[in-house]
Amino acid sequence: MKKKIFGVLQRIGRSFMLPIAVLPIAGMFLGVGSSLTNEATIASLGLESILGTGTTLNHILILLMSVGQTIFDNLPLIFAASVALGMAKKSKEVAVLSSIIAFFVMHSTIHSLLIFDGVIKGNEIVKKVVEGTLTNVCGQVSLQMGVFGGIIVGLGVSYLHNRFYQIQLPDFLSFFEGERFIPIISTIVYIFVGFLMFYIWPTFQDRIFKFGQLIASSGYGGTFVYGIVKRALVPFGLHHVFYMPFYQTAIGGTLEVNGVLIDGAQNIFFAQLADPNLKHFSVEATKYFSGEYMIMMFGLPGAALAMYRSAKDESKKVVRSLFLSAALTSMLTGITEPIEFAFIFVAPMLFVVDVFLAGTAFVLAHVLKVTIGFTFSCGLIDFLVFGVLQGNSKTRWIFIVVFGIMYFFLYYFSFTYLIKKYNLKTPGREDNNKLTIFNKKKIDYSFDQSLLDPQVQMIIKGLGGRYNFSDLDCCITRLRASLQDPSLVSEGSLKQAGAAAVLLQGNAIQIIFGPKASSLKTKIDDYLNNVPASYDEEKTIDYHTTDVEIGNIVDGEVLPIEDCCDDIFAHKLLGDGLMIRPIHGLVVAPCDGTISMIYPTKHALGIELENGMEILIHFGINTVKLNGQGFELLVKINQKVKKGDLLWNADLNYIKENAIDDCLLMIITKGQGPLEKNYGHKKSGETILKIKR
Repeated sequence: MKKKIFGVLQRIGRSFMLPIAVLPIAGMFLGVGSSLTNEATIASLGLESILGTGTTLNHILILLMSVGQTIFDNLPLIFAASVALGMAKKSKEVAVLSSIIAFFVMHSTIHSLLIFDGVIKGNEIVKKVVEGTLTNVCGQVSLQMGVFGGIIVGLGVSYLHNRFYQIQLPDFLSFFEGERFIPIISTIVYIFVGFLMFYIWPTFQDRIFKFGQLIASSGYGGTFVYGIVKRALVPFGLHHVFYMPFYQTAIGGTLEVNGVLIDGAQNIFFAQLADPNLKHFSVEATKYFSGEYMIMMFGLPGAALAMYRSAKDESKKVVRSLFLSAALTSMLTGITEPIEFAFIFVAPMLFVVDVFLAGTAFVLAHVLKVTIGFTFSCGLIDFLVFGVLQGNSKTRWIFIVVFGIMYFFLYYFSFTYLIKKYNLKTPGREDNNKLTIFNKKKIDYSFDQSLLDPQVQMIIKGLGGRYNFSDLDCCITRLRASLQDPSLVSEGSLKQAGAAAVLLQGNAIQIIFGPKASSLKTKIDDYLNNVPASYDEEKTIDYHTTDVEIGNIVDGEVLPIEDCCDDIFAHKLLGDGLMIRPIHGLVVAPCDGTISMIYPTKHALGIELENGMEILIHFGINTVKLNGQGFELLVKINQKVKKGDLLWNADLNYIKENAIDDCLLMIITKGQGPLEKNYGHKKSGETILKIKR
């Protein structure tokens, strides 16, 4: 159970890598834009002519700030989609779309309940609520749930997706089965989740708010607790709920500046910033952010260096860019998520150290009376503008440098010691270098052994190896890829893997597998993304060791498949087989096996035999346009069937009237050998096909 939970947490952590990749540039845009468009900052620097309102630089900085702010404002939605992408097992694009829908549904439900409760009218708050409880989410007022709200959506939708993406529904609802069911069930479930969050989340936030009031009145001990709690909440997006009352309300202090009573730590600092006669900024106001400069500019970059130095030698080149960009982002803008998400889930012990050291940094700055304010976050830009440029006498910024260096080494040595002593799996140290976000060609990593599929391995071999092809795609019946060297392609291997035909044109290849092409692409993608190249072994696929007899599936006339009016079947592009002209609509299984595939429109299904062979039974021509009408399907996906078991009770007259042809096609799509065919009028169950050994 412990390994299973840890494995899930690692998957969640890896799913965070995609949104984290955009945070550095977003943080830089927002940090630079916020700092250098602040009117008080511009005035203090005397740069109104260059950076003042209406100047070209001002317009550029506002644009950058807007871009960065948009990304951070929508980070919960980005995380919802990313977690769903990372946690879904198959058809990931469906999970991503469903998570976006579920996110909107959850917050729309909360928004409606706020209206019903009289808290808001339209998008205007008309009823007093707990500070920080409400925010604008994608254009509507909802509860401030931060990234945690996105994670709730991503995890929930991925669970629903993995549970229901192959669901079979009654005939009259067949259009909504399978993947189409996921956004439907996600919508329904997250209406209820929205109801639940509406009643639970404000209480949770209220507890945080009251906890903040206690901290504000507890001296150095309160500052220590404040630093710990704020740091602990950052990765979950809940720190905004915690610190905003300190920044913007009387909880963070009250001070008279130039005859005006100012509430809130950040408001006090900026009011003092505009006072030309100020001797020293308020310690009680700036204690809520000054200490964070030591962590963001020095401590966490030290942690990044420790993780890089602790990575395996063969992985250092790969992780270097990750940690370098994350460290620079933390130093310049104070955005720490790229570093923290690299260890918070895979090595929680390091996060405990991070949180503790952050608490001590806040206390140290408070004791030393460091008074550096900030606009966006405690990075180098704000440090220079609100610390250095204001003068050491006002801010005591020199202590940040002196003790910041100390925190750099505290982080570096403590992280290095714990990583090596407990063999923590930070990036670059995973078992067998399991690091899917990096270059797969150079990294070997552990994987799910069930991904070792002989058919997939044979296809990769037939394509000349995993590095000989790219841009793998599929349509309904065929795989498509671009080749580096067409001469490496082995048509024999591809045929042995079950291909009905191989079309090679220049550097482009098409491999016809029939309706299994889509599922094969998914298997190949999973294999390439998770199985190292050392496992691309040559396999001999032996789908059968004895002759296989296939029975007739319906009373009627058995005809050559070449007589079919559809060229795809007549030219055997999906495989060889037979055509049957039925005299009724009762269709039975031709042999023992398992129902491996059912088309949503119920006009075709696949049967997999125990020896690995697969048979496609296709009812009629152009029957896909009937959308299931006329087909009463009597089996379900993964159901085991015996020879003679009923598969369909079809309305043959309806099919004749509404389709191009009512013929039945039975095709060997996998494991095909020499065929012995028996034509003529045959009863259901009579042997009509022998597959020779």
